[in-house]
Amino acid sequence: MALRRFFRHPSAFAPLAMSFAALATVLLHVIRFGTAREVDEGTSAHIWQLLMGAQLPVIAFFVAKWGPGNPKESLTVVALQVTAALAALAPVFLLGL
Repeated sequence: MALRRFFRHPSAFAPLAMSFAALATVLLHVIRFGTAREVDEGTSAHIWQLLMGAQLPVIAFFVAKWGPGNPKESLTVVALQVTAALAALAPVFLLGL
């Protein structure tokens, strides 16, 4: 199965979309409010947490469904999903948000 065919399945592209949405949430928060520490976490932090946490069961489902049949291609997709998640995590930790 070609790698492109995997991305027709929501369990392959949903974690990528969620990571990019989480990254966009952080970037919009930084543009709008800056990097100053706040007393309350705020809506942006809660949205980011929900998006990042909700990816885990989707990725687990993807691995369970597609991993045994197509290990090489599914590992590539999981690597892309993990890379996107790390890209969304990086600004939070680097900026101390």
